Parts: sequence; C-alpha cells; structure tokens
Amino acid sequence: KKLQFEFKVKPGNDGKSNIICITSIATEDNKTFLIPEEYQAAGNHKEIIRTNTYDMIKKSLKKRYQFRKVWLELTDDLAKIYMDQMGNMKFEEEFLEEVTEELGTAKTQEESSTLNKLLEKLIENTQTAKQENLQKISQQFIIEKFTSKNTNANQWMEIFEKECSRFNITRDEKKIEILRLFMDKSTTDWYSSMIIKLSLNSEWSVWKQKFCETFANKGWSPVIYALLFKYKEGSLLDYAIRKEKLLLDMRNSIDAGTLIDLIAAGLPQVIVNKIDREALKDTTDLHNEISKYEHIVNKKKVFTKRSDTINTRKDNEEHKPCKNCEKLGKTNRYHPEEKCWYKQKKQDQGLNTSIKHVNNSEIEAELNNTDQKND
Repeated sequence: KKLQFEFKVKPGNDGKSNIICITSIATEDNKTFLIPEEYQAAGNHKEIIRTNTYDMIKKSLKKRYQFRKVWLELTDDLAKIYMDQMGNMKFEEEFLEEVTEELGTAKTQEESSTLNKLLEKLIENTQTAKQENLQKISQQFIIEKFTSKNTNANQWMEIFEKECSRFNITRDEKKIEILRLFMDKSTTDWYSSMIIKLSLNSEWSVWKQKFCETFANKGWSPVIYALLFKYKEGSLLDYAIRKEKLLLDMRNSIDAGTLIDLIAAGLPQVIVNKIDREALKDTTDLHNEISKYEHIVNKKKVFTKRSDTINTRKDNEEHKPCKNCEKLGKTNRYHPEEKCWYKQKKQDQGLNTSIKHVNNSEIEAELNNTDQKND
C-alpha cells in the first residue's frame, strides 16, 4: 500500500520566509484528504522528513507556491500516524476532511482569491516603487523648481524636456507625473486644476502648450530689468553671475560677445577701464578678469565705512545738549556750544561793559585836568 502526499512551498508567518508544507494526502482509490492548516508545516510530520524522499523534495521546491505530489510507501509507522484501525484517514487525533467536487471548487476559488490579493499587492508595491524611482530621478535633474516668478516659461520647459530625454523618460504619462515634482507652491494649484481638466492620460503636447500659455511673460519688465541691472555693492563676481543669469533667462540664444558687453556695461567705470575687451572670448574670461579687481571695491568699501564713522561721530557731537543753554534753564537745545546764541550775546554784553567802563574813566580824567587848569 502507498499514500500520495502533496508538498507545497508557502509563506511563513512573517510573510517573508518560505516553508515547506504537506497540504493533502491521497489514497490509491483517488480519494484526497486535507491536512488542517495548523498542521501543514513539514516540521509536524517528523516521520516523513526523516526519509530520503523528503531530501529530494527540498531540492525540488525552490520558489513560493511550487508543489510536488509524491507517493510514499505506507509503512507501519506511517499507518499509525495517518490511519486508524478501520482505515480512516487521520492526523494528530483528528479525522481528515475529504475533498469533494464542491470542496475542490471552493478550494480553487480560495486559491484564486489569494492569488488575486497577492497580485493586487504586487501591483501596489510596483506602483510605489515606480513613484519612489521617479522621485530619485527628479533629484538628479539639473533644473530648479518652476515658480510664478520665473521670467521665461518656454526656456524652462525646454530644459525640462531635455532632462526627461537624458533619463529616458519618453512616455507622456511619466512626463506629466514628474512635472508635478517640479511645481512650486505657487504653481501647484495650476497642476491640480490641469489634472482635473485633462487627467494623466492626456497628451504631453497639450500639457506643454497650456503650461507655456499660462506662465509665459509677455511684458517688458523682466527684459528691462535684466538690461539695466548694474553693480551697486558687494562682490564683482557675484554681480557678473547674477547679470548673466538674468540675461540668459531673458533670451538663452544670446551670443557670448553680446553677453560680455551687457555684463561689462553694468560694472563701475574704473573697473571697465582696466579690462581688455578684445581678450575676452567667453564670460568665464570676464569672470577671471573682474576677480582681479575685487580689492578695489573692497578698499572703497573700507574708505566709505571710515567716512561714515567720522560723520557719525560728528553727528553725535552735534546732537549733544548745549551746556550754555542748560545753565540758563533752556533744556533740549542741540547745537555746538561755540555756535550758541546765548554765549555770543553774553560775550557782546561783556565787551559793551568794558567799553563803557573805559569811556567813563577817560571822561573823569579829562574833567580833573580841566579843573586843575582853571585853578
């Protein structure tokens, strides 16, 4: 006599590991009996795992849900474990359930449901992985997020499409998805409204057209600002880089010579006079040249600070209350003491008193002389 055991690889309790299970036993008369799920782990069937057949089964089953049906000789030891004296199939003091046609259909449906759930989970995990993958790819894009303050939407879109091509993002749906990652807070509402209007399944060309129509700056303000932008203070190199970006945002097709001229036009005259225009072939040449003269603007900055310090000191002196006025009870009067009106008045009064005293003495002396002559 013999019995047929079905061995199947199933997920462990943690959902990650795999274990070999014995799911059913079939007899020679084609009757199949199910092993209760709590007893299916091969470790519960010690008599079977001792056999050489089981060693071969372990080598045969390598992937989850693989199965093998193997006949084993019904020895006395196996008969005691899986059959009672009347020939009924049992295990661990429990009679086994026989598989009927209805039960087989239910089992098939259960397995199908399990597979569907696994498939749904797999799709969900795949979508999550793709989303994370898009996030990683976007971090490698050499482009800043688009804001409503960007002056050239067409140029930004052109760079965005080049980056998509560089990372082999060619499908319209993927371009639309990754565009969201480059929308700033001020432009997120536009993206959300476009999702409602067009959805992710629309053509990329439509999205591109709507984007450029919405954010294209048709005014002159950015152009005038870029052209008239001049150096005021700080680093000369910082100014040159900033001006170059403004000009390129205005028009990326501008040639190197014009770019150099426009940047130089905003530099201080003392710096421009020191630069040989004919030697400049690229903006990097201009950057190298103006870096040599950073010390000039720094020196001027130090001189300006010293002048400000002197002026501040002078202002502080002028804003001290006048002591002459305070002595006379005139408070909260701020002016230099040497220019005080009361001080000048006091000095004039003293001079008049002195003159009056001198005149009186002279008159008295003349009168005395006159009296002596009369005598």
